[in-house]
Amino acid sequence: MSGVWVFKQNGVMRLVDDSSSSRRKALVHLPSGQVVNSYSALERILTGLGWERYYGGDPDLYQFHKHSSIDLISLPRDFSKFNSVYMYDIVIKNPNLFHVRDM
Repeated sequence: MSGVWVFKQNGVMRLVDDSSSSRRKALVHLPSGQVVNSYSALERILTGLGWERYYGGDPDLYQFHKHSSIDLISLPRDFSKFNSVYMYDIVIKNPNLFHVRDM
């Protein structure tokens, strides 16, 4: 269920369908303009930025950490479950290097 909450004059709110939110999102590496379409592509980019694979956590997750910070990027093993929540996590932890776009 996606959409926008609209508040009426009487204080009641309702969910209005936002058809633009149903578009697929894509993670874009800004310096190269590359759309990340696999974990191998993402791993190459993250490794170049100083991230390393982390094997000490949950075996159902694909994880990366950086020695210079406490940040940990955790992604579902199945790339088909890689959605905008995970994309924005990468964007926040790598400022000015990634962007999430509608496709």
